[in-house]
Parts: sequence; C-alpha cells; structure tokens
Amino acid sequence: MRRGMILLGLTLGLLMALAVPALAQDGADTGQTELNGTIRFGFNQFFEGVAITVADSAGGEVGQAVTDADGRWSVQVPGPGAYRVSIDTSTLPEGIRLREGQEAVVDAVVDAGQSRAVVFAVGEAPKGTPFGERAAQTVFNGFKFGLIIAMSAIGLSLIYGTTGLVNFAHGELVTFGAVIAWYFNSSWGDLNLIAAAVLTVIVCGMLGAGLESGLFRPLRARRLGIFQLVVITIGLSLLGRQLIQLFFGAEPLPYRDFQVQKRWEFGPWAVTPREVTTIAVILVALVAVGLMLQKTRFGKATRAVADNADLAAVSGINVNRVVLIVWVMGAALAGLGGVFQGLDADIDPFLGFQLLLLIFAGVELGGMGTAYGALAGSLIIGMSTEVSTLWISPELKFVVPLAALILVLLLRPQGLFGIRARVG
Repeated sequence: MRRGMILLGLTLGLLMALAVPALAQDGADTGQTELNGTIRFGFNQFFEGVAITVADSAGGEVGQAVTDADGRWSVQVPGPGAYRVSIDTSTLPEGIRLREGQEAVVDAVVDAGQSRAVVFAVGEAPKGTPFGERAAQTVFNGFKFGLIIAMSAIGLSLIYGTTGLVNFAHGELVTFGAVIAWYFNSSWGDLNLIAAAVLTVIVCGMLGAGLESGLFRPLRARRLGIFQLVVITIGLSLLGRQLIQLFFGAEPLPYRDFQVQKRWEFGPWAVTPREVTTIAVILVALVAVGLMLQKTRFGKATRAVADNADLAAVSGINVNRVVLIVWVMGAALAGLGGVFQGLDADIDPFLGFQLLLLIFAGVELGGMGTAYGALAGSLIIGMSTEVSTLWISPELKFVVPLAALILVLLLRPQGLFGIRARVG
C-alpha cells in the first residue's frame, strides 16, 4: 500500500511539475506580447501575402500583418488578454483553403511578455466528389476512429473483467495521456511527438499502478462494494477533469508536430502520413495485446482471474499482481489512445470525457469484460459514427451509434461476444 501511495504521489507530482512551465505554454518570455504564426501546407509550401487581422475582445482592430516569403506573420498586442485572430481567406493562393472544420476566426489568450502561436491549418480545396468516393473516405475515417476508441476501450474492458469495476474516470486517463504528451512535445522539453508518446505511455502506466495499489486495492481490502467503488471513480473523474483544466487551461491546443501534412492519394482515399501511422501503431498494439492474452502465462492468468478470482487464487495465481499489471496496461492503452485522439483533434480537458460515452458503448456492444468484444464493438461504433455523416448532419453523428447500441442490446443483452448470465 505504501509503495502504491508513493507511486501515485510521484505521478501526480510529475503532472504538477510539468504544468509549471506550461503556465507560459505558448513560448519563452520574449519581453514583448505578441501573436504570431506560419501559414504553410506540408513541410515545404509557405504562402506569402496572406492577410491576418487581430482584434480585441470588443471587436476593435489591434493590428494587421501579411505573411512573408516563409509564411510567417506576427502582430504585437498592447497587453495580456483575449484576442480574436482572423485570416482573410481571399488572400490564400488559388486552390488553397482552410482545412475542413477549421474556422477563419480563432480566439487566442496571451500572457504579458509572451509570444502566442496561432494555427490556421490550410489544404487543397476539394473538387466535386462523387458519393462513392465520399463513402469510401468516411469508411476509412470510421475505421481510424473506431481503432482510437478500441485502444481505450480494451483497457476499460480488461479492468472490468479482472475487478468487476466500471471505471468512470477512464476518460480522464485518456485526457491525461493527451495532455502529458503535449507537455513533453510543446511545453516542456520540446521532444519529438514519437518520443513524447513513449514517455506518455510510461507515465500513464505509473498512474494506473498508483491508482490500483495506492487507492483501489486498500479500498477492496476494506471490503467496499462495487457500487461504492464506482461512485469513487465518478468523483475521481470530476477531480481529474478539474485538475487538468487548472494546469492545462480550457483552451484547445494542438501538438507541435505533424499538424499540417500533404495527403496521399490511394484510389478514392486521401490520407495523411499521420493517419496511416496512427492506424499501423494501433493495430500493432492491439495485436500485441491479443497475443499476450492468448499465448503468455500472464494472459492465461488474466483470463483465469476474470473467470473466477477466488479459484485463481487457490490455484496459486497472485491475483493482486495480475490486477496491478492489468491496471498498468489499461492506463497505458488509454494514454496512448489519448495521444492519437489529440493528434486527430485539438487537446482540451474534455477530450476523454467526450470520448467516454463512445468507449462505454463499444465495450457494452462487444460484451463487458472481453477484449475482443471491446475491439469489435468499438469498430462498429466508430464506423457507424462517421458513415452516418453521409446522410445526417455531423452534429448529430453520435446519435446513430448509441441508437445502434440500444437496438443490439435489446436483441442480445450480453453484447456481441458476451456470455448470457442469469441474475438473481
């Protein structure tokens, strides 16, 4: 118990230590307060002559700038505060426009004496796309989104399978991973995102170990019921979200690396290198987890504990050790899922919380406590979410997978891969 408390304290202390330099998260102290940025496409196309306007919160113009030959612009502002930065899209080169989902006006907050970078992601303007090509692209997007959900859902399912605990703080583990990777990549150390992701997996694993050995194991030893433990996870979710918002801030921020990339054309698909890398890494990680569960002694012990923890203990299996490693794996997978979700969208304190409902839906759809069910259910949720945008507004896309979940559970309450059990 003492080791667990020490490990949990060290992990949380690391978060606070990393947050200190993030108080000046947009750059070093330059002695002047300014907003700046670079308008580019890929790594070698920089756009000159693009007009940028900065206004204060009341709408009064503060300054204007035009990008130079390297695509750079900067505007000095009179002091700290909130500003609105707008790009004149008519000054973009022919065939170039803002990327889908990007706004022409961005709100930015800058501190005294700090330089704040503002990102406008641009890309090639799309031509009229046939329905078949749009359908193929949304299927790809749904597959990628489903894999991101699965990365986090498998950890949640493994924890439930071995302990019976439904962890409502799992979404904050996802957010924690995205935020820690951002600290390593953009605010502290300026590490490459790949190295930052590796360190993030380690830190999230340490946090999972600390939560299990320093909190949940002592609570189980005191014979707290599952309901009480679930309530505690809800409290941890609220606490974690507020702490992340306190140190990270409420404004969405991107990673420093791999933000603007040229798309590769593969038949009807247009994909970026980071999307291909995301899918490849997640598939490798999921295959590794599957092989571990099927082929290793630990995997067999995990399945034995999930089937009957008391019988596993009588058979000589160290149940506490198995649960501890499962927590480490679950938290590490959640953190890595947060990194990929943060790469796909900007990072904010609600990133994991917004994903949590879909994670639960994927786990429930596949069957609680089964890793393969969590994978299958997550892919179905991700695909149905994205493909539904072919016919309905993207703002309503999360309704479709939840409706599919309700329909499946009405027909098969135990989920796709769950085992029917009698209650009572």
